Amino acid sequence: MLDRAELEVESLLKIVLVLVVVWLVLQILGEFVSTLAALVGPVIGLLIAVLIVLWLLDRI
Repeated sequence: MLDRAELEVESLLKIVLVLVVVWLVLQILGEFVSTLAALVGPVIGLLIAVLIVLWLLDRI
């Protein structure tokens, strides 16, 4: 049977460090996606508005 203390402190610290790094990467990716969506959203809205105006003016 395994003892609970067989896992060394260094191993636990490495696991915690990896989890913190993964968490930070996910936070950075979330901010990047949020920023990208904030920049692209108005551009897509403007393109849709231009397409509607062109359609109404029979330019399409």
